[in-house]
Amino acid sequence: MTALHLRGVVLPDDVERDVWIVGDRLTFEPVPGASTVASGGFLLPGLVDAHCHPGIVPGGPVTEIAEAKRLALIDRDAGVLTIRDAGSPLDYRELDDDPDMPRLIRAGRHLAPHRRYIPGLAVECEPSELAAAAVTQAKLGNGWVKLVGDWIDRGAGDLGPTYDDATFAAAVTAAHDAGARVAVHTFSEAALPGLIAAGVDSIEHGTGLSLDLIDAMAAQRTALVPTMTNIATFDSIADRAEGKFPGYADHMRRLRAGFPAVVRAAYEAGVPIYVGTDAGGGVEHGLAAGEMLRLADAGMAPIDVLAAGSWGARAWLGLPAIEEGALADVVVYPEDPRTDLRVLEAPARIILRGRVVA
Repeated sequence: MTALHLRGVVLPDDVERDVWIVGDRLTFEPVPGASTVASGGFLLPGLVDAHCHPGIVPGGPVTEIAEAKRLALIDRDAGVLTIRDAGSPLDYRELDDDPDMPRLIRAGRHLAPHRRYIPGLAVECEPSELAAAAVTQAKLGNGWVKLVGDWIDRGAGDLGPTYDDATFAAAVTAAHDAGARVAVHTFSEAALPGLIAAGVDSIEHGTGLSLDLIDAMAAQRTALVPTMTNIATFDSIADRAEGKFPGYADHMRRLRAGFPAVVRAAYEAGVPIYVGTDAGGGVEHGLAAGEMLRLADAGMAPIDVLAAGSWGARAWLGLPAIEEGALADVVVYPEDPRTDLRVLEAPARIILRGRVVA
């Protein structure tokens, strides 16, 4: 096993120092004979895409594990060394320890009512079945459960909640009792009060958030994963739906137009915000850096954007930053990303699980 050596400015510490890698661990203790793989530049803990779907491609589920791996490697080669898979119909647990793969934190399959989500993706549940299904998916994932909180109601011609508040609350409690945290897809307004009151751990997308709900999230430390890359597609979704569901189309356009202000308000209120692209869900893989630029455009300070996509997101998911004994996941950039976030689009060196992969 060849030890590796890096030198650069370690973020967020803002200290130039030497770092050694032995196996899958970092150390600040010198290792004789280590091979220097980076000298100069800025060292970040591996980036995180906290809403990513290697098991999905636009149009439906992936059917081959090799394809899920190929998609995850696109993210890896853009500097994403941890993926929180926010729902996958493909069971690819065998990739959890694959040395080429980003660290995988999985939510099992989406949970939704019959015919109220993208065909083929969700386990479809009656209200009386949702809590038990959440327990099952907690066992199939490795830390998270994914609920679909709203979707288009074709009878009403607009977005609507998928379950009532009591059903959501029972499912959240069941998932928590099973040791999992709960992520919830929401676009619209109506389901959010009950979901936040039920104690969900993260709101995914969250375009329908109001100021009072943002304050409640801040008080409870409920996370927001805005997926602004996904929200940018709302106009095209609305265009396709216009002829059959004009009310839904108008609603989607209004949600998109108002979303930067929602993200800014959540940030200013102290809501924990993390980077997620929704890759696979109508969005290409490898776009985490672009998502971080969108967060900055919405009003987040560069240092907080970096935290949202690196050390802060890693801590939220239970992973260390660059510290003694930490996992050996490091991305090296030639220039300071705090000065110009566009640097994130071109890593100089990527080290995953103690190996140079790019």
